[in-house]
Amino acid sequence: MIVRPRLHWFRMLLAWKGSVLPELLPRLFLIFCISVVAVASHDRVLKVTVDLSPTPFSLVGIALAVFLGFRNNASYDRYWEARKLWGQLLNESRSLTRQALTLPRDAVSVDETRLFVRILGAFPHALRHQLRQTDPRNDLATRLPSPLLERVMAARYRPATIMLWLGEWVQLRTREGALDAWAALAFDRNLNGLSDVVGGCERIASTPLPFAYSVMIHRTVYFFCAALPFGLVDSIGNFTPVFSVFVAYTFMALEAIASQIEEPFGTEDNDLALDAMSAFIEDATRDLLGEPALATSAPQPDPFTFS
Repeated sequence: MIVRPRLHWFRMLLAWKGSVLPELLPRLFLIFCISVVAVASHDRVLKVTVDLSPTPFSLVGIALAVFLGFRNNASYDRYWEARKLWGQLLNESRSLTRQALTLPRDAVSVDETRLFVRILGAFPHALRHQLRQTDPRNDLATRLPSPLLERVMAARYRPATIMLWLGEWVQLRTREGALDAWAALAFDRNLNGLSDVVGGCERIASTPLPFAYSVMIHRTVYFFCAALPFGLVDSIGNFTPVFSVFVAYTFMALEAIASQIEEPFGTEDNDLALDAMSAFIEDATRDLLGEPALATSAPQPDPFTFS
């Protein structure tokens, strides 16, 4: 995720990091070459004339803009829902930490409470690795006791296994008399909230936008951009490459941005910064315990990029 101060309007024009322009340059160069061919053929250099009326391009361009807008809205909706789910995860984690610190009676030792919060802090890391399909052992090994670590690593759905342990902790404290029925119910509500977060993230990760829909828009964008120079050359002549590349950049960039944020749990520049969010949630629970924040596991590539 790119997070940086608001830029001056001129510096915004020259912004490079975080934009999709670097990956579009080869495609824009191809459109430029096609535009040069269109201008050359129109001037009879190649002894070939391919002149198209701009009217069909106006109609197709309007329809294409509507479809691209719809796809961008659908992709951003997935991105924003994912962000809200991780915001809910922060709220539920803070509530569970507060309950672990205030609801139990004196029968619960400080070490047991700290263990609960420590394992709760490992939950967002386990969820992040599940969503990105990466190995969580290194992150979890420093946060979970060895028996629980092996139990979690042996499970297919590791965040759910951590939730199960948290529920078992509440059940054990209830049997010991440290928690009454109302306190156990309060814990259960927030644990259900964690389950809702996991289910919502899994729904987004396992249900991409329909492939046929994405292919249709992709083909239409590139066919439109490749044919556009032949529709413009008769009216704007040698300026055709400039306007063709600019229009191509607009449509291709919209499609590329939608493609990036469609999968919000990835590691591209414009995806959610799950590493930073996981660390922030864990530090928020540790702060309620009065413990210092943990150092980040790896330096960021630059001060404006969060993975």
